Amino acid sequence: MESFFQFMAGGLTQMPWWQVALVTLALTHVTIIAVTLFLHRSQAHRGLDLHPAVMHFFRFWLWLTTGMITKEWVAIHRKHHARVERDGDPHSPVVFGLGMVFFRGAELYRREARNAETLKRFGHGTPDDWLERNVYTRFNLLGILIMLGIDIALFGALGLTVWAIQMAWIPFWAAGVVNGLGHAVGYRNFASPDTSTNVVPWGIVIGGEELHNNHHAYGTSARFSSKWYEFDLGWCYIQILRSMRLATVRKVAPRLRLEPASAQPGVSLTTLQGIITHRYEVLARYTELLRRSASEELARLRPQRDQGSDSQFIMLKQVRHWLERNDDDLGPEQRAQLESALAGTPALSTLVQMRRDLERLWESSSATSEQLLADLQAWCQRAQQSGIAGLEQFALRLSRYAA
Repeated sequence: MESFFQFMAGGLTQMPWWQVALVTLALTHVTIIAVTLFLHRSQAHRGLDLHPAVMHFFRFWLWLTTGMITKEWVAIHRKHHARVERDGDPHSPVVFGLGMVFFRGAELYRREARNAETLKRFGHGTPDDWLERNVYTRFNLLGILIMLGIDIALFGALGLTVWAIQMAWIPFWAAGVVNGLGHAVGYRNFASPDTSTNVVPWGIVIGGEELHNNHHAYGTSARFSSKWYEFDLGWCYIQILRSMRLATVRKVAPRLRLEPASAQPGVSLTTLQGIITHRYEVLARYTELLRRSASEELARLRPQRDQGSDSQFIMLKQVRHWLERNDDDLGPEQRAQLESALAGTPALSTLVQMRRDLERLWESSSATSEQLLADLQAWCQRAQQSGIAGLEQFALRLSRYAA
């Protein structure tokens, strides 16, 4: 009896609680790496190929620690990108609300996993061998029960806590933080057509998934960091696996290259290709230009407000956050309010219209390269003749983009 109580107090390892805590963090970190490298970068987006031995280790580990089925996870994630923040997005805070996604994201995942059409349309190309069909998918809950037994055997009664943390780790960090906060708080390097954000610039706790806006801008890239100050721990593990010939990188985001200003390059097909490739970076810079211009316009109108004539000031202040959004994201009433506010601000009105014209360059699917180039050259000429200093400088920088 004494040996039984001793076993339940510390299991086979008889570790003190702080060592058990460190082991728990290590175990959950392996799960995070399995999700970001195997499920996300390799299976869902094909930016990375893993050696069969590495791939099977991750499959086995995820079976033990999450019970997730590869095809379900991949299909749901691909659908999120295909329908991002529109009707049909499985876990969008815009559609369901931030509270629902953050606190009940796992419930949304399970609901979508029962959608046979989602699995059929978006789950192609995932493992379909004997083990997947007869063990991992058929008995997906068996793995987590085995993990429960292992945790209790290793750590005694404290193993229950270790197991509970393992079970909650991915639902909290992936379903809650990435899918929820990753579309609500943080900063944006790229003006992708969604609300994705980089939660923090150091992707350590979630293996790089913190850099969610970078990922949405270049979904197939195996590397999530973009700026010099950003850190993607998942990419570090990929580099280690590459050095051991256990991984092959298939795609990474293109690096921005600008022609030297001294060269005074003209607007060419190379410029056009560079702008289309880096369109989300271009839009992000244009958004900054709009923000600065709106702030300057509000500062200009503030004295009128102090003198009692504040209607234009109030209108612009109410709609300034809509300046950053695409017209398709605004309702008819919001568009009408925006147009009314812009009517009294010629410079802002010009900037908004020029952004719409610029977006058409990469949205057009029928124009020839020659026509698109002519449109870009005309756009840059209009910008440089606009009399708006910020827009003129933007056009000069745009002419330096290279493929």
